[in-house]
Amino acid sequence: MSNSRGRRSLWSGLRVAVLALLWGSTFLWTELALRGLSPLQVALARCVLGAIVLVVACYATGHRMPRGVAVWRHLIVAALFCNALPFALFSLGQQSVDSGLAGVLNATTPLWSIALGLVLGSERGLRPVRLAGLLLGFTGTIVIFAPWQATGAGGWGTLAILGAAASYAVAFTYMGRTLVRRGTPTISLSAAQLVAASGLTALAVPIGGLESIDPGPTVLVAAVVLSVLCTAVTFHLTYRIVNDEGATNAAVVGYLLPVVSVLLGAVVLGEDLSVRVVLGMAVVLAGVGMTRRRWAAAAAKDATAPEPAPEDEPADAPRPLVESPPGDAAVLEGPKHRLES
Repeated sequence: MSNSRGRRSLWSGLRVAVLALLWGSTFLWTELALRGLSPLQVALARCVLGAIVLVVACYATGHRMPRGVAVWRHLIVAALFCNALPFALFSLGQQSVDSGLAGVLNATTPLWSIALGLVLGSERGLRPVRLAGLLLGFTGTIVIFAPWQATGAGGWGTLAILGAAASYAVAFTYMGRTLVRRGTPTISLSAAQLVAASGLTALAVPIGGLESIDPGPTVLVAAVVLSVLCTAVTFHLTYRIVNDEGATNAAVVGYLLPVVSVLLGAVVLGEDLSVRVVLGMAVVLAGVGMTRRRWAAAAAKDATAPEPAPEDEPADAPRPLVESPPGDAAVLEGPKHRLES
């Protein structure tokens, strides 16, 4: 029994580490891809190549794409706010914002989720600690942005990345209300959502995606790694971690992701961080940590629950469905947001 638990713990830790590395490196590969592609071209490559990988995986595992106008209508909206729009905004923002800082700003998604919940009335009884964390997190973004300085961190680029993080929050709220408990396999919905995102991004190509490209080896490798590993693989791996280990382990990735992005940016790209930006990063992460206290407590209660069923369990078993950056997966975790496969 102890050996079995030890193996499960080792495998769980390995999956979390791999996901943190893959997702945290997203911003590095985006930075490299932008050296030869426009922001919209990078976003399109992520969606199209990622969709191809997941569609092949979907049919290879014996599943099929979702059917029905209603589910596709919801998937199109989800694809807009969870894939097409944030992918484009991240690429636009990273034209003037370092990859490490982009990773930290991405960690503000839980803050936007709580703020949106307050506006919609779904976030009731907000405890003082979580409210303080919300305010502290947004204070950190202001410190990073430094609107009082003409040389603030990235200017409009910072706003674009914050917009991407807020878009994720909108997507999670929408998907939590419209795409949960529908009995569709996770892999099918993942593939379909990226297919829809590919179509949406392609519609915008005439506006800003017709620039000439410079397909050097570094750019091509970056685009492929970004699309296959940092989009398709992490897209589905996140669901599995949330389902198998719960919100706590998924939240751990959220803390590791900014660390990975900052380290890779400094070591690989030679990015320099000012004292103000480092301070702002620390404030943001502290605020995010304070807002997640409730999710950690809920996950601790789930620790004594029976182990989840394997991947081939029946369609009526709960399964996470919605894409969520690892640090934000906990936003949809809980009794009201258990998802079906």
